[in-house]
Amino acid sequence: MDLLAKQLEGELLYDETIKVLYATDASVYRALPQAVAFPKSESDIIKLVKFANEHKTYLVPRAAGTSLAGQTVGEGIIVDCSKYLNKITEINTQDKWALVQPGVIRNELNYHLSDTGLFFGPITATASRATIGGMVGNNSAGTNSIVYGTTRDKIIEVKGVLSDGSIVTFSAENNNSTQGNDLEAAIRVHLHQSLSDDAFRQTIEDNYPKTSIHRRNTGYALDVLAASDAFNESGAPYNIAKLICGSEGTLMFITEVKIQLDVVPPAHQAVIAVHCATIDESLRATQVAMKHQLYACELMDKIILDCTKENDLQNANRFFVEGDPEAILLLDVRSDKPDDLHRQCAEIIADLKSHSMGYAFPIVHGANTSKVWQLRSAGLGLLANIKGDAKAVACIEDTAVALDDLPEYIADFNKMLDTYGQRSVHYAHAGAGEIHLRPILDLKKSEDRKQFYEISRDTAELVKKYKGSLSGEHGDGRVRAPFIPMMVGEEIYQFYQELKAVWDPNNIFNRGKILDADPMNESLRYDEDQETREIETIFDFKGTDGMLRAVEKCNGSGDCRKLPLSGGTMCPSYQATRNERDSTRARANILREYLTRSTKENVFDHEEIKEVLDLCLSCKGCTSECPSNVNMTMMKAEFQHQYYEDHRRPLRSRIFGHINDLNKIGSIAPWLYNLGVSGSFSSLSKMLIGVHPSRSLPKMDSVSVRKWYQKHYVAPVSAIGRVILFVDEFSNYNETQIGIQTIQLLVALNYKVSVVDHQESGRAAFSKGMLHKAKKHAEHNVEVLGKLVSDEVPLIGIEPSAILSFRDEYPLIVGEHLQSQAQQLKTRTLTIDEFIAREYHAGRIRPEQFEDKTAHIKLHGHCHQKALCDIADTITMLSIPDGHHVELIPSGCCGMAGSFGYEKEHFEVSKQVADLVLLPALRSAEPDHLICAPGTSCRHQIKDLADIIGYHPVELLFKALKS
Repeated sequence: MDLLAKQLEGELLYDETIKVLYATDASVYRALPQAVAFPKSESDIIKLVKFANEHKTYLVPRAAGTSLAGQTVGEGIIVDCSKYLNKITEINTQDKWALVQPGVIRNELNYHLSDTGLFFGPITATASRATIGGMVGNNSAGTNSIVYGTTRDKIIEVKGVLSDGSIVTFSAENNNSTQGNDLEAAIRVHLHQSLSDDAFRQTIEDNYPKTSIHRRNTGYALDVLAASDAFNESGAPYNIAKLICGSEGTLMFITEVKIQLDVVPPAHQAVIAVHCATIDESLRATQVAMKHQLYACELMDKIILDCTKENDLQNANRFFVEGDPEAILLLDVRSDKPDDLHRQCAEIIADLKSHSMGYAFPIVHGANTSKVWQLRSAGLGLLANIKGDAKAVACIEDTAVALDDLPEYIADFNKMLDTYGQRSVHYAHAGAGEIHLRPILDLKKSEDRKQFYEISRDTAELVKKYKGSLSGEHGDGRVRAPFIPMMVGEEIYQFYQELKAVWDPNNIFNRGKILDADPMNESLRYDEDQETREIETIFDFKGTDGMLRAVEKCNGSGDCRKLPLSGGTMCPSYQATRNERDSTRARANILREYLTRSTKENVFDHEEIKEVLDLCLSCKGCTSECPSNVNMTMMKAEFQHQYYEDHRRPLRSRIFGHINDLNKIGSIAPWLYNLGVSGSFSSLSKMLIGVHPSRSLPKMDSVSVRKWYQKHYVAPVSAIGRVILFVDEFSNYNETQIGIQTIQLLVALNYKVSVVDHQESGRAAFSKGMLHKAKKHAEHNVEVLGKLVSDEVPLIGIEPSAILSFRDEYPLIVGEHLQSQAQQLKTRTLTIDEFIAREYHAGRIRPEQFEDKTAHIKLHGHCHQKALCDIADTITMLSIPDGHHVELIPSGCCGMAGSFGYEKEHFEVSKQVADLVLLPALRSAEPDHLICAPGTSCRHQIKDLADIIGYHPVELLFKALKS
């Protein structure tokens, strides 16, 4: 094995930590692989194939790892195609096709197509990270398959490596040839001879799902080839590439795919949200709605809708929900003309009403439609928010039946579930006859593992009764493979065995998927009758029944693997490195592994956890963008605290964690402090504490904000309100001008400003896992400020990371005696941006209080703002003066993230993160543009890497005040 590692330039890893991270995917299965490979080229794939044959192992192709049936879990060599095999080779706009490598992300391809008027049609809920190779493997479809079909409908050609290491290309143009004596010829001869048999084609027709079901993905796509014109008088060529689609990497290893593109849908869009009182009503409404021209017809049931309430981001996307419906049917209507769009919506609603279906029909237009589809797409991840060990389990979630059969099938299905005392989730592709059904099971319990199998078996029998497809788009993998003989019959299943033997005689390609799978209720993520370990923590994890269950909420959906073009913040280090180990999912996986299986007294005392959490920037993006609400920032802080209970904390961490205490001492002689951080001794200082030499360290101002306030504050004559200003540790010592101007701005706007004797926010202590220190500060601040703050007198803060600790960490770290007070204080705490925006909307701050001077402002939002509040408030604040024009930079994290970007070993990653969106946006700015960033870390990153001064919003608004 060492030889191959050298051949692949060290990209075949036997590292135990990496293997753990690839042991699971979005399914319920777990299998520790032998190794993980990261091929860079087709020649690397050929080497891997030869290696697998020689060493009698097998290859498991993997990209985003979002498959739900265990396709990318195995004990062989995991071959990750997402890191390097992600090039768009060619785009032909005239003939409307694209040639791509398997690791190209679906949304990334469409981003590159955005100027062409074309796009790749199939769109899965995971489209921000799902790759084309994975979509081919599963024959993915998605929300708009009723118009654009499945991936199989779009595939033109596949190129790849066969099991003997030879390269092959399959397309309609070259599939008639059966000449030669190599493996490719043997494959063609076998297929042609078999499918030329009239009796065998009739057997296929009799046993496969109804042809009216366009989501047919059970077994291999013999029905598609058998139904082609190749076997009638015309003798037209058939395309073996269609067979590769849905084969889950069991027949060949794909290295390139040519796919058909579509013209982008009409520009004008509306979504009709049909509110229904029962599931049956929603299904019958689907049959009525599908008589109209729709681009999507999707279902969300009450279980899913209730889960959206627990996620900050998705709760905001519920704006269209009226009352408490049992189900909502989302109908996507499009047109080139607004009048025609209005007419279509009116006709659909009238038709539904005439059938007495639905009780509310809100119509969502324009940009808000994307929020509706975000809510729908989050469904899979949101299911992990069901509290406790029982979860909505993927095992029968992929059944598809003819639309005419849908209500009766679901009624029969629910009756069957009743016999198990079960209730299912219902959501997704109603218009395609495919409802994602999920029973709620605790797979740690032996009884529920038994039901896991029995419910799957009974569902397969029911699908067979309706001549449906057991897999519509998620594939067979391991979870449905045991029922394929029942679904297609023994004769066809035996042919599958022959087919596999011809294509892959040594069984090296994704062994045990589709064919010869192990029992579906074995090799699960959890051991049978496993007890969930109770772990004593500093943070309060009662809301999730403990820290381990909080970790287990990660279901592997991979939202943390999205790239910057998808927007949002999560996960900056993954976006920079594209390493699975740097995703939030990987961090959750490593924590789950060791918190569950560790035999140490301190279950956190593992270097593997420390290594994987190292590049977590604590941006908090996962708190809102992860549909499962996996709060990795809090988990990392807890880990650091627990780990350093048994290890000496590094000097640098102690310095950064106590930075406010050091600043307090430094403020006695600021000139001396500044000599150490920016003068002739700065290089030595940085070397001693482990700061990268290219970094500038924050200087100490000559006077603190608190001292200035005591000397110079004068209340306004006619105040219209009062606030308590939280003087954070960064503004107080290092950027006092911003703190002073905040007070001056508020006074000029006629607000009384109180500065009270509180402690530091604890932000630095949280970031370094110094939780005893952070807890002390939090409890003091809650006790002091909780008595002073009210709805009329809010607490407001300047630095987002400091003030937002009151909302995020404080309620979860203070003692029980202060928790209700902390919760109340949380609701009365605002960033300065939020306060100014709120007062502006209330009419108490007016544009005429500011100069009408033109200013072009480019805004970069702080990560914690994006996660915990709304950057729109900053835009509102900056836009109050009539001459201000604000443009939001679509950036995620700046890459500095508190002390992270200062640390010498993290400097390059910090730069990579900044280079994703922020720095290119700054380089493209006009000379007269003002750069605005509310976060002190962000402004320092902008200064260090772009040599540009970044302003706090307060500075720009203060500057615009009428004198």
